[in-house]
Amino acid sequence: MIKIRNEEAADYRTVEELTRKAFYNIYIPGCAEHYLVHVMRSHEDFLPELDFVIEDNHQIVGNIMYTKSWLTDEAGEEKEILTFGPVSILPEYQRMGYGKSLMEHSFKKAVELGYDVIVIFGNPGNYVGRGFKSCKKYNICAENGTYPAAMMAKELKPNALDGRKWFYRDSPAMKIDEEEAQRFDQGFEGMEKKYQAGQEEFYILSNAVIQ
Repeated sequence: MIKIRNEEAADYRTVEELTRKAFYNIYIPGCAEHYLVHVMRSHEDFLPELDFVIEDNHQIVGNIMYTKSWLTDEAGEEKEILTFGPVSILPEYQRMGYGKSLMEHSFKKAVELGYDVIVIFGNPGNYVGRGFKSCKKYNICAENGTYPAAMMAKELKPNALDGRKWFYRDSPAMKIDEEEAQRFDQGFEGMEKKYQAGQEEFYILSNAVIQ
């Protein structure tokens, strides 16, 4: 039995543990995503209405969280939008449709709340199937004017973006103290930090820009 619901306070540690398992050694040796989840919840830009867990037979196997973010055009007009992440699925449940279900559910709820655009950073292979496109196709750039290859956008409503140039700014909630993250990690079960080739692939992708 599959169920998607809002995260509750009683779920916090379970979600942090599954997030750690989902990301450990994926992008760096170890991970910091579980610490991000931990501190994000108390930030003013966090959106608890869009914080969902997915259960399989009463076991939490995944989570998605959102924060506010913003687009500003060249005239200074600002538009409040969304970003999500991390999207965490327990390793043994990955590639089985749970992440897709979480995202699609959250998209519908975001529209109900009045949002019409999402911008994210991630591996395009994980998101283009959910309707995300390169930010350059929407004329959305980073604050420094570049078009990162890992930055993607999705219109939740047709023609929500009108082609003008936009500068993207995410929430300070997404910026974490790496030393604090390492200290937080010490409170979890021991896991071996490893270098994996995919980490170099992610480094290249996350630092690439589209000309």
